[in-house]
Amino acid sequence: MQDFKSFSNRLSNLSSVEFENLSLELFHFQSQANPIYRKYIAARNLSTEKVQSMDQIPFLPIRFFKDHQVISGETSDFPEFFSSSGTTGMITSKHYIWSEKWYLYHAQRIFENEFGSLKDFHVLALLPAYLERKGSSLVSMADHFIKESNSDHSGFYLYNQDELLDKMELLAGDPKKILLLGVTFALLDLAESGKKFNSPSNLLVMETGGMKGRRKEMIREEVHNILKPFFGVESIHSEYGMTELMSQAYSKAAGKYTLPDSMRVMLRDVNDPLSLSQRSQGGINVIDLANFHSCAFIETQDLGRFDENGMLEVLGRFDNSEIRGCNLLVQ
Repeated sequence: MQDFKSFSNRLSNLSSVEFENLSLELFHFQSQANPIYRKYIAARNLSTEKVQSMDQIPFLPIRFFKDHQVISGETSDFPEFFSSSGTTGMITSKHYIWSEKWYLYHAQRIFENEFGSLKDFHVLALLPAYLERKGSSLVSMADHFIKESNSDHSGFYLYNQDELLDKMELLAGDPKKILLLGVTFALLDLAESGKKFNSPSNLLVMETGGMKGRRKEMIREEVHNILKPFFGVESIHSEYGMTELMSQAYSKAAGKYTLPDSMRVMLRDVNDPLSLSQRSQGGINVIDLANFHSCAFIETQDLGRFDENGMLEVLGRFDNSEIRGCNLLVQ
């Protein structure tokens, strides 16, 4: 299990049975090899021997990535990390990783399974705030996508809105599709700029979430209803990812996400974070098997639900999400 490369090779095309078996195998490994997760389990007075199914696995509150090194193994094995964004004065998360190269390979595989080869795209990344700091997993992924697209037109954009709009109009009718990958507040700023824009028919707009203190929080429908008419598209695509996860989920329309082979979501009771929800709505707990080097079982601060077809919808964040959740502390 400590051979991370060997484990990474087992993550593609998992059946439901294989996913559960790998989840349990990984839980029993990390409950011993990850000091923070081990202490958290002990603080909850849980017996690891009694965990025999996925619904019995405890989820580590995501807050621990802000205060601790959440790793499975020796500290010296993790020279690199991704860090989250945040407003001034906030404590940001750090996710120590065993291989950025593998993370990029994994991210590309997930994207291409949903949208096809990156070589069929011009990738335009509108990521202000993220580009202005170091350690962003989103910027690392976008940079890789730009390179893999093998297009001279692909690239990053900061606040140069006119240049971005000119580039998209230039690429109208090109055999390749245009992927505009943008942080939500920047896409909204562009859509509300009053600039004139002739939308190309080969444009795909993907928002990555996040207002980062730049704008008031808005529900997804409100955001998409502003973006769709400006960009002239029938739907806005979305990416659901975070610093603390190595996998991403994608939505092609209406905020309904398809989960990759390496990820499952289990909803927890909104009033009791230690219990799973008995309804189709609750707090989002993520099993991300690509987190085999850190902790694969994360209690996020997001609220979600499953629709009648089993698609995940992310409804927003808990109020006071910085202080909600289990109050058992690792000393």
